Amino acid sequence: MCGIVGGIAQRNVVPILIEGLKRLEYRGYDSAGLAVIADNKIHRQREIGKVKSLENLLAADPFAGNIGIAHTRWATHGKPSTQNAHPHICNNKVAIVHNGIIENHQALRNTQKAQGYKFTSETDTEVIAHQIYHELESTNSLLQAVKNTIQHLEGAYALGVLSKDDENTLITCRKGSPLVIGVGIGEYFIASDVAALLPVTQRFIFLEEGDIAELKTHSLIIYDKDDQIVQRPIKESSLKADAVDKSGYRHYMLKEIYEQPNAIAETLEGRFIDNKLQDVAFGHNAAEVFDSIKSIQILACGTSYHSGLVAKYWLEELGHVPCNIDVASEYRYREPVLADGTLVVTISQSGETADTLAALLEAKRRGALYSLAICNVPESSLVRESDLVLMTRAGPEIGVASTKAFTTQLVALMLLVMAVGKRFALSKEKEAEITAELFQLPRHIEDVLQIDDEIKILSEQFAEKNHALFLGRGTHYPIAMEGALKLKEISYIHAEAYPAGELKHGPLALIDAEMPVVTVAPNNHLLEKLKSNIQEVSARGGQLIVFLDESIVSEPDENVQIVRIPKVNNLIAPIVYVIPLQLLAYHVAVLKGTDVDQPRNLAKSVTVE
Repeated sequence: MCGIVGGIAQRNVVPILIEGLKRLEYRGYDSAGLAVIADNKIHRQREIGKVKSLENLLAADPFAGNIGIAHTRWATHGKPSTQNAHPHICNNKVAIVHNGIIENHQALRNTQKAQGYKFTSETDTEVIAHQIYHELESTNSLLQAVKNTIQHLEGAYALGVLSKDDENTLITCRKGSPLVIGVGIGEYFIASDVAALLPVTQRFIFLEEGDIAELKTHSLIIYDKDDQIVQRPIKESSLKADAVDKSGYRHYMLKEIYEQPNAIAETLEGRFIDNKLQDVAFGHNAAEVFDSIKSIQILACGTSYHSGLVAKYWLEELGHVPCNIDVASEYRYREPVLADGTLVVTISQSGETADTLAALLEAKRRGALYSLAICNVPESSLVRESDLVLMTRAGPEIGVASTKAFTTQLVALMLLVMAVGKRFALSKEKEAEITAELFQLPRHIEDVLQIDDEIKILSEQFAEKNHALFLGRGTHYPIAMEGALKLKEISYIHAEAYPAGELKHGPLALIDAEMPVVTVAPNNHLLEKLKSNIQEVSARGGQLIVFLDESIVSEPDENVQIVRIPKVNNLIAPIVYVIPLQLLAYHVAVLKGTDVDQPRNLAKSVTVE
């Protein structure tokens, strides 16, 4: 969602802020702005649309400063507009940027209006700027004013705060929204994501929940939620500045689709000794935890939820492990019954998904003793809140529509199936078979990528379509869900997924020549039933596109178009069969001329509820 960048240095920070905003564009946004302090004055520029538009404004009317903050906004309170864009300023003295949602903003707004404050936006953020200004009337310390202000705030926030009366201080704090501090030589920076600051530093401090920090050019002081001065470790990032480049690909999404063989190999690397999965890959005490659990509860959102659905099939079929799965945003608003000995597994690419974090905390409140995070970001909030962790090692994923994060999640979840399943009903023979297939998986995906040109031609059939149906059975029903999600996310074609056996229970009424039906058909024990479902669609004039195992003999049918998929073991087939669905969505979106990497209304990391 929204992105924050800020800095205090002995050089002009404006180019650094602009570059940082560009590197946060993948998060999704509708406006951008920045503010710097120079000559005892706040200089601000804001613009709706892309960061490039903001950059053009600055080129026409430039300003510079050694201390500044910048922001990309994704509208929550108030429509996208220049007035609602950040930074927000109070009485030409205080400037702030904010990620998160202030839940009691209306009460604060009413009080501040009674005090004579004028509002220039519809945002919840503006009340923070006014409150800091109000607190500065009783203290000359910007740090203390921010400390006092956050006592009045309910909800989630990450803040960057400046005052024209203190040109040598940048204040930042976080609660419920991520924030990192980049450490340079005689300079410090803040950002909502490490990627924003890679051109200027690879040394980072990850603020803990409730931390507040005072940054000056030659000093940094961090206070914890109890207002005690604390030392947070400096972590060296292994990411390079060019890790978020397109590397010659037209879009990040296409690049990330083609990175999947390597990402999966990285996820497997170092987790086996003599072809035996090591429990320690999940954490130093993982063996003890796995020995004691009796069931698994999976919590996730969006694409991560789909990977969890596949894992539920695997856990129950391969290991006979009892497993429940919930959409994280629903979990804490019902009355879930958490059985004794349940391992709570959360799945998130960013590790900052607000609903997933909240669901984990709710599970802990209900007595969950053990938690495991499957995540792509090592220092994320979800990782820090969990007892065990398995990193997916997908590398930076910039495209909003997740690709390599999804397939590496599936690989990580299969490792969990092996680690837990062998304590239930997974045989040594089956474990060895899964291991062998996982090691072959990168090669299988490379083989599937060879049919990219065929899928590109196929995508032309969707150019004028408004609806699509995706079908799958067993572990491939969640894959059909993921394929439908990808298509709707980036091409804006309405797409739904159904278990193929549910056709007669409603979806068959939608079938006609204008409704393409995409079917995932690996060679498994459900194939014959799936063939019957395919015939039901064809008999009604529906146009089918079937991704079919190349070893299956199929009868010619004028309504059925076959795309042959290289034969793979059914154990890993879901990971392989999602690749052509990703490519299909990508090529359809390109044909329709949509913004593939930054689709409208969507954000990469949903850090607010």
